[in-house]
Amino acid sequence: MQIHSAEFVISNTDVGKCPKDPIPEYAFIGRSNVGKSSLINMITNRKGLAKTSGTPGKTQLINHFRMDNRWFLVDLPGYGYARVSKKQRKGFQKLITDYFEKRKQLVCAFVLIDLRLEPQKTDLEFMYWLGTNSIPFTIVFTKADKLKPAAVSRKTGEYLQKLTEDAWEEAPPHIVTSAQNGTGKDELLGYIEHINQQLK
Repeated sequence: MQIHSAEFVISNTDVGKCPKDPIPEYAFIGRSNVGKSSLINMITNRKGLAKTSGTPGKTQLINHFRMDNRWFLVDLPGYGYARVSKKQRKGFQKLITDYFEKRKQLVCAFVLIDLRLEPQKTDLEFMYWLGTNSIPFTIVFTKADKLKPAAVSRKTGEYLQKLTEDAWEEAPPHIVTSAQNGTGKDELLGYIEHINQQLK
């Protein structure tokens, strides 16, 4: 699947103000500085669609983008570390949980994980929360270009093993990506297209 049109629709802090269009929605979320904006720009072929920043915690709103008038890509605030006040972090948390609990159009969340890091407590807790709330999600490993192929394979294997040891009977689906060299772009878009076809 190729994305031919990517249109910004709305940014807001109120789930009730999200678009009412009855089309599938895919949410992208991860810890601050995981490379979310870069990944979104890579898969949409739009360099400035999602705002990238060297400052963690840049995304602070629910951002809706309409793709080919067929589905929404949703850029959500990061969780975990960010140079913001405790009050803002609390606000992010409520915004995120409200979105996942109330948004009926959501069909899949993509949880972004920096492949270079050891499993982070906040990531594991968030995925466990999604699982216990029956919210479908797929892990998207980012920054694969920073590691050699053998290390990518080893790190993904270790991460998935950690999940099955801790809480899961079987590991969630996963996709390995790199915003720098385009790794995983076709697989990620194909995954979305496959779900869209099943929903028809």
